Amino acid sequence: MLKKLTDHLDTNGVKYLVLKHSPAFTAQEIAASAHLPGRELAKTVMVKVDGKMAMAVLPASSMVDFTMLRDGIGARAVELATEAEFKGLFPECEVGAMPPFGNLYNMNVYVEAGLKEDNEIAFNAGTHKELVRLPYADFERLVSPKILDFGSRR
Repeated sequence: MLKKLTDHLDTNGVKYLVLKHSPAFTAQEIAASAHLPGRELAKTVMVKVDGKMAMAVLPASSMVDFTMLRDGIGARAVELATEAEFKGLFPECEVGAMPPFGNLYNMNVYVEAGLKEDNEIAFNAGTHKELVRLPYADFERLVSPKILDFGSRR
């Protein structure tokens, strides 16, 4: 996935940094391994919105409030997707390490408004050992996510 993502970023003139870290699987472990505060690392949570797969992107230190997300989108139902339901959608990514670029997979992306507070965003780049860090403004320009309040602190 890193090549697909970096090719997309290069094509669009985005300046980014690839960070390698020791293997980590939870968002908080990744943040610690990469020496980033949890609020600066974006995690991608796969959700089903009225049965259709989508990405909910929020700070690693937050959890999805499904009621807030459902109400913000105006959907009938929003639920957590199972690994079995989404792992085949990202064949070039390790399960659970997909970057928040749903636009590359023809799916909607919902971003927790709190991520806009930082100038940069960092996220998994398809593996459990690599992150990409880039200006938040470039992420928003390329992905065109819907920005909502749906994160709750742990």
